[in-house]
Amino acid sequence: MPTPGAFTVPEARAVLADLRPTIEEFISLRADTAELARATQNGPATPLGGLPEFKAAQARLDELMTAIQQAGCQVKGFAPLLLDFPAESGGEDVLLCWLEGDRDLAWYHRLDLGFAGRRPLP
Repeated sequence: MPTPGAFTVPEARAVLADLRPTIEEFISLRADTAELARATQNGPATPLGGLPEFKAAQARLDELMTAIQQAGCQVKGFAPLLLDFPAESGGEDVLLCWLEGDRDLAWYHRLDLGFAGRRPLP
């Protein structure tokens, strides 16, 4: 019996493709937010703005994170962005694993091994 919420590899790849614009905005905004955070903590000024822009960027990051999670994947890392998609392989529960910078969804790992047990998809 399939695990509820489990993705096939093609399904997970399709969701990842649909999420690409959201992911790209998240990555760009994450950098802006870091710069704004530093500026609001007595760091060097930034042309990005100040406290109001920082608060707006945080709120947008939260919205983007929610959109990613609502697509059914698990966010395991923020910087770099690390996404896992619940799946099954050979009757075993696994996580299909995408790391920021990966071109495609090409990795998986067992639930009990985490990222250190990451292997290429067959």
